[in-house]
Amino acid sequence: MSSARSGRGLANDPDAGSRDERNLLVDVVANVATELQPRTVVVENVLAFLTRKVRHPDTAEPISAARLLIERLDPDYESFAMRADLADFGIPQTRKRAFLVLVRRDEPGLQRTLARGRAPFPEPTHGPELTQPHVTLKAALAELGAGPLDSEAAASAGEGLHCVPVWDAQRRFMVESIPPDSGAGAWSNSNCEQCGPVNVRRDAACCPLCRGPLARPVVQHNGRWRLIRGFHNSSYRRMHPDRPAATITTATGRSGSDNTLHPSEHRVLSMLECQHLQTFPAEFRWGDHLERYGHTSLRAMIGEAVPPQFTELHGRVLASLLRGHAARSAIGVDNPRVRRAAQSLMLDATQTNS
Repeated sequence: MSSARSGRGLANDPDAGSRDERNLLVDVVANVATELQPRTVVVENVLAFLTRKVRHPDTAEPISAARLLIERLDPDYESFAMRADLADFGIPQTRKRAFLVLVRRDEPGLQRTLARGRAPFPEPTHGPELTQPHVTLKAALAELGAGPLDSEAAASAGEGLHCVPVWDAQRRFMVESIPPDSGAGAWSNSNCEQCGPVNVRRDAACCPLCRGPLARPVVQHNGRWRLIRGFHNSSYRRMHPDRPAATITTATGRSGSDNTLHPSEHRVLSMLECQHLQTFPAEFRWGDHLERYGHTSLRAMIGEAVPPQFTELHGRVLASLLRGHAARSAIGVDNPRVRRAAQSLMLDATQTNS
C-alpha cells in the first residue's frame, strides 16, 4: 500500500482505495494463513495500512486492509497492531511503519503475554525518553567508513555498491549550491552560475540579471525557465547529518525524490550506504542481482526491506512467545505506539478480541 502515489484519492474514500488491487493483497495473506495455520502472522506496511479504506470484497462496505485481515482470521487468531518510527529501535533512519501481528489463540505464550500486559512487539531502545539517543546519519556513515564519492566521476569512483549516478553540470551546480550539513533544499538556492548570488523571489526560476537558470530545480519550457512541479518541502534536499537519515525508499538514486541527497557531498547516497542505513549485515551479498538487473532494481529491493536489525528484535520477542514465555523485552499494551494503533483498528489490546 503506497503512501506516495499521486492520484490515490482520499484515505477515507473506499472506491479510490480499491482501484489499486494491491491494497487488497491481505486477502491472499488470509487465504495462505487459513490453509497453513501458522502459529503467527506478521505484516508490515506504511501507516495507511491501518486506516486507508477499501471496499470489502464480500459486502462492499468500507474497511481498512488491516481490519479486513483481522476479520478474515478471527476467531483463530488474536490480533495486535503497532505504529512506530523504527528510529526508536536503533535504526539510523526515520521510518514510520505499521505492524500487524496475529497469534493463534491456543498458544500458551499468548496468555502469559497478555497476563503481563504485553504485546508481541519489541520495546523501544532509542529516543529522547530513553537512555540511548537516536542514531544519527553522521554516526551511521562514520561507522560504515565507505569514503567520499564524486557525482562527476561516479562511473569510476568507488567499487561495487559504493557508487552513484553521474549528473550533468546543471544538476551538479544545483546540489553544490545547497550549503553542506544544512539539511536545506535546492528550492531556496539563490545562485546563478554566471552571475553568482542574486536577490530573487521564492518562486523565481531564472536570474534577474542574465535570465539564465538559477541553481534550483528548473526546466525549460517554450524557451522560458520555470520551477519543476514537485514536493518543495522534501525533494532536492540534503539529509540532516545530526538526525536519523530520511526514510530509505525505493527511489534513493533520484535527486528529486524525498530527502535523498548526501548531507555534505554533492550526490545521492550510494547503494552501500543505503544498505547500511537499512541495517543489512556487512557480510550480506546480493549475488549477481546488480549485474543482471541494474542499480534501480537493487535500490528498490533495499528500500522495500524491513530493516533486519528491527526484525531480529521483533523475532526474539515472537520466539519467546512461541516457546511459551512472555518476553521481558516485549512492549507494554499501554505504550502509545500500541495503544493508538489498537484504537485505530478498534482492538482491545488488553484482552482477547472476541
